[in-house]
Amino acid sequence: MNQALQLIRRPEVIKLTGRSKSSLQLDEKAGLMPTPIPIGARAVAYIKHEVEAVIQARISSKSKDEIQSLVTTLISQREQMI
Repeated sequence: MNQALQLIRRPEVIKLTGRSKSSLQLDEKAGLMPTPIPIGARAVAYIKHEVEAVIQARISSKSKDEIQSLVTTLISQREQMI
């Protein structure tokens, strides 16, 4: 991954996806959106390219299973960056 990582907060994710806060949380629980990472004691952020990848998958009419697989891959890649 050679791109610069950018973190975005939940309000921006909601704006980008057009989902409500509760829908976003349900998507996370269903494996349809990568989970945020902690950036402070009470703050979280999302990795921008992960969110963009899921948005692109939705635009491309990927199935629920394909999006879940994508999210699993993204989270696996995130863990390998450490």
